[in-house]
Amino acid sequence: MTESIRGSGPPAGASATGGGLRRRRRRRWSVRAGAALTVLLLAAAGTGALLYAKLDGNITADEAAARELARYEKERPTALTKDAQNILLIGSDSRADDNARYGRDSGTERSDTTILLHLSTGRHSATAVSLPRDLMVDVPACLRRDGTRGEPMFAMFNHAFEVGGSACTIRTVEKLTGIRVDHHVVVDFSGFKEMVDAVDGVEICLAHPVDDKDAHLRLPAGRVTLDGEQALGYVRARKSLGDGSDTDRMERQQRFLAALVNKVRGNDVLLNPVKLYPVLDAATSLTTDPELAHLRGLYQLVRGLRDIPTEHVQFMTVPRESYVYNANRDQLVEPEAERLFDLLRADRPVKVTGKPASGYGPYGSGDAKTSDAAGASASPDPAFRGNTAAENTCE
Repeated sequence: MTESIRGSGPPAGASATGGGLRRRRRRRWSVRAGAALTVLLLAAAGTGALLYAKLDGNITADEAAARELARYEKERPTALTKDAQNILLIGSDSRADDNARYGRDSGTERSDTTILLHLSTGRHSATAVSLPRDLMVDVPACLRRDGTRGEPMFAMFNHAFEVGGSACTIRTVEKLTGIRVDHHVVVDFSGFKEMVDAVDGVEICLAHPVDDKDAHLRLPAGRVTLDGEQALGYVRARKSLGDGSDTDRMERQQRFLAALVNKVRGNDVLLNPVKLYPVLDAATSLTTDPELAHLRGLYQLVRGLRDIPTEHVQFMTVPRESYVYNANRDQLVEPEAERLFDLLRADRPVKVTGKPASGYGPYGSGDAKTSDAAGASASPDPAFRGNTAAENTCE
């Protein structure tokens, strides 16, 4: 019996407190480690899902604009190319809610800044065209904010947003340019500031110090990194910067946006989750068309932009000049403006050269005209005055 008991025990060289126990401990540790890893993965997945849901919920779908545009689908331009995209970026001057500090809320809002962004097929280039808010245009009959429908009128461009919001602005742009607007994005003062703060400010270079009480802006000359509040004052200021014209302000906005593009692309933001999340959190505090109103839609849009060289990210203002009946308003310079619209419609390259012109001139900041000896326009491939993101760096 004793022998049988001994024979049933551990083999020679083994101990109940030796290798067998260590193996059991390793098995228990493996189970616990596996369980802990599972918990961590589930927690990470849950956190990721929560963050995704939060970001996704930040975006407001502009359903009202979608319904209004669908109503007028038959009159809208047809896209000539399949993969090219035209996005209308609208900066709202609303004083509602958090924006009340910037002025009295009169119950209306206008498009303080409007940029038509053209992304080429294959995403080889991006061209941003500023549309002056004082440009005299034909505004169609639009659905007013109070539910009534207005009459067609000839008015300043930013009147369209005041009357009928983004849908009216899109229809006005399409009527003016003949270009189909595929998507639109509306951002207000708070959203702009959050975006700048999310990338820890944007560096600009100032030839002279700035002291603008109305814009609450006081800056030294030289290299300056602007936070969100300062950046908002910088892009909106008129009295203390440049010649006081809206054209000069648009060019300043273009230079700032180029610097913002350089900051995002050159600071590994897109590859660093810690840096990327606050940028996404700010960038998703937007109102967009329903197709863009979720992270996947925005991601697909941004993914095509990340590989565009900065020298192929171009900024310009539509060719314009003083309105013949009111020097404080603008009108398009023809046929230069129509040439630009034709190039964008057909997704053909737009050549941008030189620094933006300041003030009002015969061709504003879009001088595409070259002439032969007889004075007739002779350039089959015009070059428009503007600048690229690569040029907007501090020397």
